[in-house]
Amino acid sequence: MSSVSDQIRAALVGLKMPRALEVLDHTLSQLEQGELSALEAIDSLLNEEFSTREGRRVTVALATARLTPIKTLESFDFTFQPSLDRERIMALAELEFITRKEVVHFLGPPGTGKSHLATALGVAAVKAGKSVYRIALADLIDALSKAEREGKLTEKLRFYARASLLIVDEIGYLPITTGGANLFFQLVNARYEKGAMIMTSNRGFAEWGEVFGDPVVATALLDKLLHHAVVVQIDGASYRLRAHADLMPDHVRSNASITPPPPPKRRGRPKEKVSADQ
Repeated sequence: MSSVSDQIRAALVGLKMPRALEVLDHTLSQLEQGELSALEAIDSLLNEEFSTREGRRVTVALATARLTPIKTLESFDFTFQPSLDRERIMALAELEFITRKEVVHFLGPPGTGKSHLATALGVAAVKAGKSVYRIALADLIDALSKAEREGKLTEKLRFYARASLLIVDEIGYLPITTGGANLFFQLVNARYEKGAMIMTSNRGFAEWGEVFGDPVVATALLDKLLHHAVVVQIDGASYRLRAHADLMPDHVRSNASITPPPPPKRRGRPKEKVSADQ
């Protein structure tokens, strides 16, 4: 057995399987004592190595996707937001919307769990082997604007279009200039029917003209973002402020809904740099 175990050990070193090498002696001991069959011993070694590598892959992918700190659906308090259909959210976690290249919109007041749900779906996608990238809209516009100034816009658009799932967070929290809106449209156009997206916003679609500084550009954006879309509205109070609700003014504590209007009709062409026919 010694010569065979030495050969196995050398093979594991050559194959760069450190975890399997680490548990080899214990596995061989179990095999000698009859606690494992030969097939079970092989299966145990391979599972140990695979689990270690998969854990490492997920850790790196989550950091690359900017999905830290990690949020999961298991840690989401559905009882605090009764307006949410838990079964609908769990259905999204099956990730068919990524296969169908759809856009998922989470709409609701601040603190209602939009970013948590978006991140949790991103984490589920990473674990399923999908490429994911998450970024706040303001940061995305800044990055695209910088790339445009440096003559690298095409390359930057290609980078953001590459992921199977792009999560654009915090739409509506900061105003966007018309130039920034045009850049965002170019990205949306590049991903249209080619890659899935998740978007979170504290503003209803009817307010996007104000958010993006141009109702024509906003209409062009919504024309594509609502074509293949799932809209999830969250009507509820802020989870983060739940312990201090009695100290908040009435207008902050209100649970005003953000009702999405029907998909917009085409109303002319967007301004320069935007082509709704692309």
